[in-house]
Amino acid sequence: MLTYPAATTREEKIHIIGQIKDRLLQQHGETILAIGLYGSIAQGIDGPYSDIELLVVTKDGISLPDYEFIYLPFKIEISMNQKQEVWQCATTVDDSWAIKAGVYTHLEAIYDPTGLLDQIRALSKQISKEAIRETMREFMIWEPYETMGKIRNNKIAGNDSYLPLGAKDLAWQTAKLIGLANRTFYNTRAQTYEESLRMPSRPSGYDELVELMMRGQLHDTEVVYKRCECLWTGLNEWYEKMGIDYKVKEFPF
Repeated sequence: MLTYPAATTREEKIHIIGQIKDRLLQQHGETILAIGLYGSIAQGIDGPYSDIELLVVTKDGISLPDYEFIYLPFKIEISMNQKQEVWQCATTVDDSWAIKAGVYTHLEAIYDPTGLLDQIRALSKQISKEAIRETMREFMIWEPYETMGKIRNNKIAGNDSYLPLGAKDLAWQTAKLIGLANRTFYNTRAQTYEESLRMPSRPSGYDELVELMMRGQLHDTEVVYKRCECLWTGLNEWYEKMGIDYKVKEFPF
């Protein structure tokens, strides 16, 4: 068995984070406005194999390269972004908003002399209801609708080996929609399904499909297909209740 990835303690991670901060400031000085820690370490839910994720905010006009590397025994990711870029990302809603926005919400200051990270954390919570609804409308067309078409095509063609994959895609896409509908970030990708099941607004059929997935019971493709159909019906009923209509009655051009 390979000795890496290697387990490290939280204290070891914090120590190397301090070294990285000092080195960045030594090399780039006043061009760096703030350095924030995000991910599982920032939330205090890291494990022995968790990686180190840092967001470095630079002055506008200063472009520094990102880094993602293995410095044994650590995996380290450093995202370099100009202030205006961070502002734009923190206020943008897309289909992965519930997955990615936590980067800004959970930022822990490593270096923040002007309180800039407090402002960034606040930005990610000011997304409008209209932006959420429009993202949900568009995403329904881009992904779940197309995925359900693939599931039905493969069912008709007798390609049952695709159905578990299609079910996973449909469930993941729905989890993203649930986060959007509830205006709630997922704390970690690894716990997305568990957290989604605790959110108050969910389409019918979702819990049952996710239950199959979490138990690893996707071998009975007939059951899997029926669960996908139930979720698809539930998704459309859910959208109707929210007043989100993703279908048009005339050509949009």
